[in-house]
Amino acid sequence: MAKYVIIGNSTAAIGCVEGIRSKDKDGEIVLIASENHHTYARPLISYLLQGKTDEERMKYRPNSFYEENHVTAKLGETVTKLDPEKKTVTLKSGEEIPYEKLLVATGSTPFVPPMEGLDTVPEKFTFMSLDDAHALESVLTKDSRVLIIGAGLIGLKCAEGIKERVKSITVVDLADRVLPSILDETGSAIVKDFLEKQGIEFHLGDTATKFAGTTATLKSGLTVDFDVLVIAVGVRPNTSLVKDAGGEVRRGIAADDTGKTTLPDVYAAGDCAESFDISAGVNRVLALLPNAYMQGNTAGINMAGGKASFDRAIPMNAIGFMGLHIITAGTYDGETYVHRDGENYKILFYKDDVLKGYILIGDVARAGIYTALIRNRTPLSSIDFKLICEKPQLMAFTARTRRDLLSKQQ
Repeated sequence: MAKYVIIGNSTAAIGCVEGIRSKDKDGEIVLIASENHHTYARPLISYLLQGKTDEERMKYRPNSFYEENHVTAKLGETVTKLDPEKKTVTLKSGEEIPYEKLLVATGSTPFVPPMEGLDTVPEKFTFMSLDDAHALESVLTKDSRVLIIGAGLIGLKCAEGIKERVKSITVVDLADRVLPSILDETGSAIVKDFLEKQGIEFHLGDTATKFAGTTATLKSGLTVDFDVLVIAVGVRPNTSLVKDAGGEVRRGIAADDTGKTTLPDVYAAGDCAESFDISAGVNRVLALLPNAYMQGNTAGINMAGGKASFDRAIPMNAIGFMGLHIITAGTYDGETYVHRDGENYKILFYKDDVLKGYILIGDVARAGIYTALIRNRTPLSSIDFKLICEKPQLMAFTARTRRDLLSKQQ
């Protein structure tokens, strides 16, 4: 019997392997993943299309990772069933693999909404995986007119990745602004204006209702002709294995701060699982690379008999679009401090003597200080908050608080 089985091969899964090996150097680990690729960093697929990286540099760990950590990697294999009573997982091939401890790190899947005539579109893609990037790349030419449905993170990163390789890009979204899940109205307007200056066309507050070959009809009645369609309206956590096995699933798989699900000896981590967001005080899916790693690493330590908890999860995004940098974190609740200078924008949200969240666009220097304040729930009355608002620096903290902040960031 394999002592540990991990379903998945991305950030959370790798964190789990390293968590297990920090406590158990010899126990058998079997890792199963549908994608037939060495572990890689998904956020880099837009840079691959830009030519700023290659598949070798996209690898999340060295080629020797599986061998050095004594991992049996079953890549290109799909788990179709989890049986918590027999303590087995079943592969699409019919093979059953027993486990003592199991991690479900199945990630998420692009959501493709039902749209009339979508089946008539000859070249349509999603944009979440390395295979997606290769498939899209194979049809792009300098004359391609690309229509992207979705002005969120995935849609805009796709636009960035292909901008210099195509004739035109049109982005359509039902929301009335870009990046609506992570930016306020002012921040969205800054990013939209910047991207429009790069030649990207937007139709916001609108949506595609019908396709006929390479023509999309929008809700407003406008028609858009295109050669290539990218659907990037969102993702859905892959929770069915746990749900079908009788485990608790909400928006994501329910897991405590040790990674345990409601099924015995079954853990969950990453984009398929919920975390407790300390900035908002609620359980939610936080589909973010650092959180996925920490959640997976915590689960691995506990699976191997150690004791660990992941109790400092917050929403956080660090991204860039064509040279414009954006960092956001936490929850947008409470009073605000706002400063804007051209494309540089800062808004801090604070309530009950703690920093709740922030948005930085353009100048993102020293964002880590704001992040530490949120994670550590540092009382704002204990620091020079006015100085922190204007110019984040450690000198605004007492000597003791500086020591605490630095030690907690290790």
